[in-house]
Amino acid sequence: MTSSPAFVRQPEGNGVAERAIRTLKEQLLWVRHFATVEELRHALAAFAARYNSSWLRERHGYKTPVQIRAEQKALETDAAKGFKMAA
Repeated sequence: MTSSPAFVRQPEGNGVAERAIRTLKEQLLWVRHFATVEELRHALAAFAARYNSSWLRERHGYKTPVQIRAEQKALETDAAKGFKMAA
């Protein structure tokens, strides 16, 4: 057995995942019936698109996941512009 470091707020990660699954169940899976797997797949894709474009994340200043990703991508692009590669 080896020791592994525990980081601040590490157990919260599991709670975040559990809450996301609970939200999926409450908002989609428990309120609709699906005749085929393909119908379920389309409903899951629509749910994910709606979640990413409209639900606000407090920890990121009340922004949607789409806004957060756009800002992160802009930061990556800006960082890459200042980096010169040798040819």
